[in-house]
Amino acid sequence: MAQKDKNQEQTTSPVPKSNRLISLDALRGFDMLWIMGGERIITALADLTGAAALTWAATQMDHVEWNGFHFYDLIFPLFLFIAGVSMPFSMDKRLAAGESKAKIYRHIFVRMITLVIFGIIYNGFLDFNWGHIRYASVLGRIGLGWFFAALIVLNSKPKWWYAWFGGILLFYWAILSLIPVPGYGSGNLTMEGSLVGYIDRMLLPGHLYKDIHDPEGILSTIPAISTALMGALTGNFLRIPYQKISGLKKALWMGIAGIISLGAGLLWGLAFPINKNLWTSSFVLYAGGWSLILLALFYLIIDIWGWKKWAFFFIVIGMNSITIYMLQAGIINFRSSTEFFFGGIIKSLAENWQPLIGAIGYTTVCWLLLYILYKYKIFLKV
Repeated sequence: MAQKDKNQEQTTSPVPKSNRLISLDALRGFDMLWIMGGERIITALADLTGAAALTWAATQMDHVEWNGFHFYDLIFPLFLFIAGVSMPFSMDKRLAAGESKAKIYRHIFVRMITLVIFGIIYNGFLDFNWGHIRYASVLGRIGLGWFFAALIVLNSKPKWWYAWFGGILLFYWAILSLIPVPGYGSGNLTMEGSLVGYIDRMLLPGHLYKDIHDPEGILSTIPAISTALMGALTGNFLRIPYQKISGLKKALWMGIAGIISLGAGLLWGLAFPINKNLWTSSFVLYAGGWSLILLALFYLIIDIWGWKKWAFFFIVIGMNSITIYMLQAGIINFRSSTEFFFGGIIKSLAENWQPLIGAIGYTTVCWLLLYILYKYKIFLKV
């Protein structure tokens, strides 16, 4: 009878053949899809059909101007969260292979510098228009947030990761609430009056958003470390052997943790508003909650239940996410390519159908390029 129960446990919670979580690649691809034309498809569908659900979804395909949260505000923190989830796996693999900490330090430093440089290039460095280059960037924040989180992970035990995670969020809330900004006082969380914008204007060279602040600026990078740490804590939880916690229970606990994080973010948001531009502590918790819930679903369906075929579309994107992000900066003109391959079809259709087919065509061209890279095992690893 005991043997039978053991076999049933293995049926509902199989042990993966490798340590690689396919769900992470798929979720990363799902995340990148939305900046690879996915948002245009939803918007075009809403315009074409006028369906209430699609019209609401279309409102989610853009960033909130200041306080608040749309689905599109999740893309950036979700990517950083996923990078954090991978961290304990990659660190353990390197240490198990006999790499010294010094070598790992060099690796994470080079990775950080590479992402910062890629971000500056993405923002137009090669135009050599020095006064109008944005030195802060999405990739730069990912690199810096991941780097400092990696230092914490490498040099402390998981119980201290929780302390760092909470301490950073409380520290950030305190300095934005208590340190006065000349002309605006303390606790001002407007675009013009926040401490975040004030420091950016003093210290950041080059172009700032509306000449007031940078959404990926200096001070607001601090709480992004907690976003990466939330991912690292999740990755550490997923590393627990299946003999101790089944995969099904892991997915369940991640979902519960996500719901709790959403609630904590909403509650803190009453006093410290959810704001992506400032990357407020409540934003970290709220975006982290959705990140946990999405990972729980992808992990359950792909890694536990083994339903993988449907995810191949996303995996192709996720395996070369930095590649497609950089290529869309202008290295490849995907709009011209879409016109070349789909222009005839688009022009032959009724005018109200053209935006939708154009958006689908754009995403298709991007995906086919990534598929060719995937087929030949060409991956940009940073």
